[in-house]
Amino acid sequence: MNEKIWLKEPEEHDFPAAEDYLELLLPTARAKAVVARLRTARTVSKKAKDVLRASALPLLRQQDSVHVHNDIEKVKAGKQLSPVLLVVGQPLIIADGYHRVCAIYALSEDTEIPCRLVTA
Repeated sequence: MNEKIWLKEPEEHDFPAAEDYLELLLPTARAKAVVARLRTARTVSKKAKDVLRASALPLLRQQDSVHVHNDIEKVKAGKQLSPVLLVVGQPLIIADGYHRVCAIYALSEDTEIPCRLVTA
């Protein structure tokens, strides 16, 4: 079932989105370097509950976020989601895919999420 939920590779638009977010947290040159590593990192799997807990971000509920709601509806309709882009830190940075993590957590917190994971 998990393979049906996820695309094998992140979508191209995920990388500029990750860079935009990371530029709020890191110097621009460092954000660009992190995204370059995310592009070539191998994909690993992590449980939704662990990603959310390590990020220290609140769980967004579908009634509170149209993006979470839309991602849940995509999964129910058999459409695939893009893997998430993560940066190791204290806390973990979800560079792209926060809404997807929350959507999958809402469906089953034990679901494995494919992730690209690099250090800052």
